[in-house]
Amino acid sequence: MERIRERAIQLNKCIVLPEGTEERTIKAADFILKEGLARIILLGPVAEIEKLKEEFNLTNLHKAEIIDPKDHPRKSYFAEMLYEIRKSKGLGIEEAMALVEDPLYLATLLIKNGDADGEVAGARNATGNVLRPAFQIVKTQPGISVVSGAFIMIFNDNKYVKDDILVFADCAVHPDPSAAELAEIALCTAATARSIAGIEPRVAMLSFSTNGSAKHAFCDKVIEATRIAREKEPTLAIDGEMQADAAIVESVGMYKAPGSLTAGKANVLVFPSLESGNIAYKLVQRLAGAEAIGPILQGMAAPINDLSRGCSVSDIVNLVAITANQAAGNSMENNFNI
Repeated sequence: MERIRERAIQLNKCIVLPEGTEERTIKAADFILKEGLARIILLGPVAEIEKLKEEFNLTNLHKAEIIDPKDHPRKSYFAEMLYEIRKSKGLGIEEAMALVEDPLYLATLLIKNGDADGEVAGARNATGNVLRPAFQIVKTQPGISVVSGAFIMIFNDNKYVKDDILVFADCAVHPDPSAAELAEIALCTAATARSIAGIEPRVAMLSFSTNGSAKHAFCDKVIEATRIAREKEPTLAIDGEMQADAAIVESVGMYKAPGSLTAGKANVLVFPSLESGNIAYKLVQRLAGAEAIGPILQGMAAPINDLSRGCSVSDIVNLVAITANQAAGNSMENNFNI
């Protein structure tokens, strides 16, 4: 996290926090501005935010831009923008005018308009509410049809983990990806490894089989996903199907997958289903004592990350720093399509 925060300071990205009157969020914003981790836009009634600022003695909040979704000069502008984006889906202008008063919708419109580089929300809102406007307005990256959730797993001197970092996906979003979707998840996770974990990815496509040691449709899906991913990104170090021990234990990898550039030294583990990924990260977190940072949402045209409603101030600060790092890997001009 120290490396991630240092890079966030250098990047100076703008992150919008739509839950501007939520206590942990506003305290996190003050700390972020104090440390220079990002520029901040807070959404909420100005008077209420000013009152909280005084109540909690937040001395850096004057550096934030504060926008009241229900009363600001560009309300009609953003309503027109939303109408143009969603009119083919039956959205009327009156409904658009009402929706732009929702901070979660306004936040994504600010990103779409280039006013902000990313968004962090979820301290007060359910995941579905955070992601719905993101899917409708920001949408996915070109060539990516699926959103997934990665965890950066940080270990303390584990003999099987080089540099004490592994990246796991998908552990949060898509229950049963197809082969094509699994390939997209692999490519997005490789990008997360580069832009956030700061490592060059070596991707293992996990299964209960290595190099055909078992025959099943589940294995065939992983084999096909690996083929598609290689075709899309030929220079990426990726291999599969592969068992977990073959992926991370060098002696096992050399025996089960001789000649593989990934076997025995993988640092990105792509699971065949959400079920296996979610179980794995929780077991590793609890039994191996790894720190799990995430979920980091992947595949969106701009970074929009969802917090747990039980999050701490520190969790929000860290996720803002991560979102700033993600934003550096996104080309805003090329990623947005109405």
